[in-house]
Amino acid sequence: MADYSNTELGKDTVYSSSYDPSLLDPIPRATAREQLEAVGGPLPDFIGVDLWTGFEVSWLNTQGMPQVAIVEFLVPCTSVNIVESKSFKLYLNSFNQSQFESQQAVQECMTADLSAAAQGDVDIIFYQLAEYNGLRPVTEPQGYCLDQQPIAIDCYTPNPDFLVLNQAGKEGADGSESVDKAAAETVTETVYSHLLRTNCPVTDQPDWASVYISYQGAQIDRAGLLKYLVSFRQHQDFHEQCVEKIYGDIMQRCQPAQLDVYARYMRRGGLDINPFRSSRYPFPPSHRQVRQ
Repeated sequence: MADYSNTELGKDTVYSSSYDPSLLDPIPRATAREQLEAVGGPLPDFIGVDLWTGFEVSWLNTQGMPQVAIVEFLVPCTSVNIVESKSFKLYLNSFNQSQFESQQAVQECMTADLSAAAQGDVDIIFYQLAEYNGLRPVTEPQGYCLDQQPIAIDCYTPNPDFLVLNQAGKEGADGSESVDKAAAETVTETVYSHLLRTNCPVTDQPDWASVYISYQGAQIDRAGLLKYLVSFRQHQDFHEQCVEKIYGDIMQRCQPAQLDVYARYMRRGGLDINPFRSSRYPFPPSHRQVRQ
């Protein structure tokens, strides 16, 4: 696991009473990706974003009146850096007692600051509270929930060996499971689980998520897939890296023709992180999970 002891996580917090972009703490994506590749080989190609939702965004207008909004921050997965979450919260908090001429001025300021920190083009969308639920409804996609399968689980560290095809594997020469794509029926389906739990790599606080997997290819064994997702329960890493590991392991072990992995993590400190990685779509579907 990478060393993140030099970030703001786990340290005493000083809340700035005025706007301060220096609070943003960038972390290179390459750090975790190099570790993933050292264990599992080169990561497959993907596109996508990290969709952050700020539920506690506020500032003052020029008359000192507080303004509030729900804000989405879309950080491309091609950006050089992610932004460490505690520093992001402190940065947003620094707007609370700062005056701006308009919402547009706030948006332009945040776009410039976050794009500079991420070293990528960050898109920002402001929502009035009254309109947010209509545009981001609480719903589930049409698909199969993995969670009620009557299976025994005793592994709580990531184990990609659980990822096999449904009655379509054959034993390799070395005794391992390999893919027999000719014998596998092609399906197009969405499966999901509300049981994903990972842990902050600095504070070890639990992070809870629902994960949605859509793919086209030979059908993945559902019991094995659930075991694999639950095996992250004691794993320590940032949300973005967990999703990239899930994407890479499924692509490597099951070789679907198309794949999307979308994790909707629960918010902490008024901010949630929802990484989306895909072989085909740049942006995730427009829904949120009931715990959000």
